[in-house]
Amino acid sequence: MTTVTTVTAAAREPVGELLRQWRERRRISQLELSLAADVSTRHLSFVETGRSSPSRHLLMRLGEHLDLPLRERNRLLLAAGYAPVYPHSPLDGGELAAARDAVRRLLAAHEPYPAVVIDRSWHLVDGNDGIGLLVEAVAAELLEPPVNVLRVTLHPDGMAPHIANLGQWRAHVLGRLRREVAATADPGLAGLLEELRGYPCADPEPEIEVPGPGDVVLPLRLRRDGRELSFFSTVATFGTPLDVTLSELSIEAFYPADAATADALSAR
Repeated sequence: MTTVTTVTAAAREPVGELLRQWRERRRISQLELSLAADVSTRHLSFVETGRSSPSRHLLMRLGEHLDLPLRERNRLLLAAGYAPVYPHSPLDGGELAAARDAVRRLLAAHEPYPAVVIDRSWHLVDGNDGIGLLVEAVAAELLEPPVNVLRVTLHPDGMAPHIANLGQWRAHVLGRLRREVAATADPGLAGLLEELRGYPCADPEPEIEVPGPGDVVLPLRLRRDGRELSFFSTVATFGTPLDVTLSELSIEAFYPADAATADALSAR
């Protein structure tokens, strides 16, 4: 039922209008896109205005050069009356068994340090035992599925009261989410951004990220049991995803930013 609704909605939206919206969102002129995709500017203009019907191959080329998410490339094809190219497999299905196993191995190998797997909406998909340290003071209702990682981080009943550099970390989180909204045009992410902006924060938020003394990355400084733990994080994605589900997964792994934090985690 969900698939039928999605296909019908996409088919009702003119493909030329979708294409123009994405081109303008990427701040690319018709000339620039036509040169990159090896199509005449005249033909591209006709496609955008509905005077010409694009081929399936042309739409795939344009989607690639516009760096569209796989989900949006499928939507572009559907709007033109073509079948989607990229599969959208369930994460617990057999098609993604190898990828699922690789993610779980990575999570386990990262312990005792925290690591989480998140989807396109910042919902928690999986995590290792190390994340218990991050969420042990979070209100139970925020940990009811689906758990939104950013909501847990910045909510006043979440991690926020325990983050020593909340103003810095909040600015970092909101900036990252704002860039994702610009890249994906996802209305769900835009709504989440507005929600997070409404959360209270007494700490000043810097307009730009400037390192403090000795900082080479922006750390997450978390108060726990009368001491301060400091982390930095890395983000990993699948390098060559051809499935929508895989393309929208990311793994955020936290590492101790100082020796005291490393010792505290090893002792748990």
